[in-house]
Amino acid sequence: MNQRLLPLLIALGFTAAAQAQSPQLETVVDGLKTPWAVAFLPGGQLLITERDGQMRTAAPGGRPGAPIQGVPAVDAIGQGGLLDVVTDSDFARNRTIYFCYSEPSADKKTNGTALARARLSEDLKRLTDVKVIFSQQPKMEGRLHFGCRIVETPDGKLFMSLGDRYKGMDKAQTLDSHIGKIVRVGKDGSVPTDNPFVKTAGALPEIWSLGHRNSQGLTLDAQGKLWQHEHGPQGGDELNLINPKLNYGWPVITYGENYGGGRIGDGLAAKAGMEQPVVKWVPSIAPAGLVRLRSAKYGPVWQNSFFVGSLKFGHLERVRLDADNRPAEQEKLFPDAGRIRDVREGPDGLLYLVLEGHGRIVRVKPTTP
Repeated sequence: MNQRLLPLLIALGFTAAAQAQSPQLETVVDGLKTPWAVAFLPGGQLLITERDGQMRTAAPGGRPGAPIQGVPAVDAIGQGGLLDVVTDSDFARNRTIYFCYSEPSADKKTNGTALARARLSEDLKRLTDVKVIFSQQPKMEGRLHFGCRIVETPDGKLFMSLGDRYKGMDKAQTLDSHIGKIVRVGKDGSVPTDNPFVKTAGALPEIWSLGHRNSQGLTLDAQGKLWQHEHGPQGGDELNLINPKLNYGWPVITYGENYGGGRIGDGLAAKAGMEQPVVKWVPSIAPAGLVRLRSAKYGPVWQNSFFVGSLKFGHLERVRLDADNRPAEQEKLFPDAGRIRDVREGPDGLLYLVLEGHGRIVRVKPTTP
């Protein structure tokens, strides 16, 4: 063998081996139309929403089923449509799911984000007992910033993130609307008595936190703490640790700027009484989907990291925090994945990504030993 080629061949061999052992994306479901969210059913089936109003099931490796009947009419306009879906923690017994969508008003001139509860039939073909348990107020005319993500807590409550509807951004600072808020309700839509603004005159009692722009990421960590990310305006995307009653600043403070340039309001990035993000992205990555990985399937480096999809750049972002919740490491993964709309940890401990533009659900295959 030519000795001068030996170092090159060794290097190429090591490179190929490293690539072969790196986590890879494998397609689980294909043939979807603008998928938005995925949930997991017993037996391995996936429950998937498509933004234009369809909900479908699919088995890994199979094709999507026919649209599930019984989904209410959605206002599939602009960023609106059929959005998040989660299964009840006792789904195996009660067949209950929760989903959010852009709900048209009776005269169809305005819309707002709604949260509905329903039962999924045993044959996976229809929803029954569909009931809207929360409806964002006020409804507004518009196509933008509906949110939304849903999280069930261990004590059986539901968190839901709500956008500022773009035109309504100033309402994110007022307590007389749900615009730009995170809300907390019971599974029947009732208001928990320990919500922070229940006894505040003029405040809507469902509000948990305020000052949010447009959140498409919401998750609980292993300690039960609520985390959220939201889109900034041309910069200033945020990852936040959410606590009750706190004000997260929008639109008074932001690390972003107006589209086309120019400061927003007084151009402040900080103000007393308003929370700073744990992580900020400038320029924006347009975050969508959020999970803090509990599984050890990918090894200790990834375990307990946040994983965030990027709509703008089409990669998966990994964020590790230190013990004091300060950014310790950020990594861009799968740079050519495409627009990632949702990120979930499956029952198998693996990461699942919803690729909006490609119409696929993919799974992150762990490194082979």
